[in-house]
Amino acid sequence: TLPGALYLAVVATLPTIFIAYGGFSQATAGALGGTSILIAVGVALDTMRQMESQMMMRSYEGFLK
Repeated sequence: TLPGALYLAVVATLPTIFIAYGGFSQATAGALGGTSILIAVGVALDTMRQMESQMMMRSYEGFLK
């Protein structure tokens, strides 16, 4: 989708922006850059999905008894 593509474009250019305008070193910008942000967002989304599924299972448990 277009929003997803725009998000990935921003994430991919973050290290360059950090180096050029933020005064960060290349090592720091790399650590805060695209891959680590994508991993953190992916883990957060997966955790939220797991929590939602657990809550759904608990609400359906009463119907099964």
